[in-house]
This record gives sequence, C-alpha cells and structure tokens, in this order.
Amino acid sequence: MARKKSLKNKFGVFDGINYFLLSMLCLLTLYPIIYVLFASISDPVLFQSHKGLLMKPIGFTIEAYRLVFESPAVLTGYKNTLFYVIVGTSINLFLTSLGAYALAQKDLYIAKVLTIMIIFTMQFKGGLIPTYYVVNQLLGHSRLTLLLPQAIITMNLIIMRTSFRSIPESLFESARIDGANDMTLLSKIVLPLSKPVMAVMALYYGVNHWNQWFQASIYLRDRKLYPLQLFLREIVLQNQLDESSMGIDVGTEAHIGVIIKYATIMVAVIPILCVYPYIQKFFVKGVMIGAIKG
Repeated sequence: MARKKSLKNKFGVFDGINYFLLSMLCLLTLYPIIYVLFASISDPVLFQSHKGLLMKPIGFTIEAYRLVFESPAVLTGYKNTLFYVIVGTSINLFLTSLGAYALAQKDLYIAKVLTIMIIFTMQFKGGLIPTYYVVNQLLGHSRLTLLLPQAIITMNLIIMRTSFRSIPESLFESARIDGANDMTLLSKIVLPLSKPVMAVMALYYGVNHWNQWFQASIYLRDRKLYPLQLFLREIVLQNQLDESSMGIDVGTEAHIGVIIKYATIMVAVIPILCVYPYIQKFFVKGVMIGAIKG
C-alpha cells in the first residue's frame, strides 16, 4: 500500500501530460517515415487512388525495391556515398582531433588568437561564388571537392577541443616525464579517453557526408562521381526516372513511378537509422562533455 502511494506520488498529472505530449510528438515525427515505408510497399495502382492518411500498406509488393536495387544510378550513388562517408569521416576525425589537441594545450602561446580566428569563420564566410572559384581552381571537379573543403567544421572543432581540455593535466605531465611526445599523448591518452565525443563527431560528420548533395550539384560534372542523394534528388524532385535502365516499360512506369520514389527514399534513409542506435549511447555524454565547459 505504501509502495502504491509512493508510485502515485512519483507519477503525477504533470508527468502524465508530459508523456502524452511527448508521445504525440513522437508520432508526428515518425509518421512521415511510416507513410513513406507503407507507400513504398503498397500496390502502385491502389495507392494512386488512395487519398488521406496511410495507416497500413495498400496491397503488398516489393517490386519498387527490386527496381531500385537494379538501377545502375542507385548502385553507383550508393558506392560513391559509402566512399564519401568512410573516407570523408576519417579525414574529418583525423584533422579535427589534431586541431583540437593543439588548441587544447594550455601552454600554447597563440591558442586564444587561433581560437578567435577560427570562431570568426563561423560568422563571416567568403560566400558561394568566391568559394566555388577557389575550390574549382584548386581541386577541379574531382571527389576531393566533397572531402577537403569541409575537412574541419568549426563547431565540431570547438566541441572536441573543450572535451580534450577536460582531461586532467596531471596525466599529460606524467606521460611527458616518461618521455611521451605529443603524438603519443594524443593517440595513447587523449583519444582513448575521448571515445564518447569521437563517436558523436563520427555521427555528425558521417550524416553530413551521407546527406550531401548541394556541394555535389555545384562541383561535380561526372555522373559516375555523384553521391546517392543527388540521384535521389533527381528522382524525387525532377521526376527523372531512367525507365530503360530500370527495365520499366511505359505502361508500368505510369503506375509504379510514384512508389519507386518512396522506395528510393527508404533505401537512402535506412542505413542511417540502423547506425544511429549503436552511437546513441555515446550521444548525450559526448555532446555534454563538449558543451558545458567553455
């Protein structure tokens, strides 16, 4: 009886309202994904005649997914996107950790000046046309245009620097007495103690590369280098379906074209949804470490 009263006191009306509102917010957030999922596996003819909310698949077919995975454009986009995510995120983490380690050194004479100059770039940028001119002159239309210009994102650098500064100075002093240099300190002490923030940075940079399409649309000219999101944009917004390469005849394309768009969206979203739960346990801790202390 006493236990029931204790639970009643802990779970009050305010908590109930919060749970209800948060549940509604979750449903509103998830429903667009659920709608796209149901639409992608619905019968194309029945789906085109449906109006209003979609609470379950209308009929069932995975023909759209078969056509998407047989599309050369989607497969090429997938390969390129995986390349940009893996190589780009590796470059991001390597350069960002080097910069953050240098800025985190309390005995670095010009650390404050460098930090001010770096923060300055967050507020004032060169603009699209000057940036395009510089990148085009230096890197041309190669894959490097999607990797090097965003090798270090300023906000991520500040978060990682703050995380590195939270490591006790006594660890560095002890290691230096034993003869460790800066690279040893970074690889043997700093990075192993900064796994949460490194996981969050990997998620930030990885998602940024996965969703990248704007820079690709500006700098890339060869379709063989296009990331998946650029092909997805053509399919969804510009309604450009390569019927011949996907094995679709004209009569079938009129019905199945819509659900192919939904299937393509799901194919582009599902990998990120699968990766996120494995990094989520580091997410709050990693962000808070870099955010609370200034």
